[in-house]
Amino acid sequence: MDKLTLTRQFGIQFGIFLGRQKTNPLSVLRQAIRGVTPDIAVKARRVGGSTHQVPIEIGSTQGKALAIRWLLGASRKRPGRNMAFKLSSELVDAAKGSGDAIRKKEETHRMAEANRAFAHFR
Repeated sequence: MDKLTLTRQFGIQFGIFLGRQKTNPLSVLRQAIRGVTPDIAVKARRVGGSTHQVPIEIGSTQGKALAIRWLLGASRKRPGRNMAFKLSSELVDAAKGSGDAIRKKEETHRMAEANRAFAHFR
């Protein structure tokens, strides 16, 4: 999805959102991205012939990029009329603390916690 299409989708999505909610769409977007942004992730590292999932800390820029990617992926999987409607629904769910993008973040954190023993391979 190119930048122009993404900008148009966010504009349409804000229009849909304003019709349904009485809150500021930008604050909901910020809250959704903040809620989905991961602090830690796992990276495959090959050590001694076997591959381990090593937990690594990720920076804020990379975390926000992952969060936006997860939000867009989760909204694409949703059933619905069009992308703007699906994206607005996913953002509202993420701001409330539910939805597929939040589940993806929790799954990533669980995986990092389970593989904490391999943290010294960094």
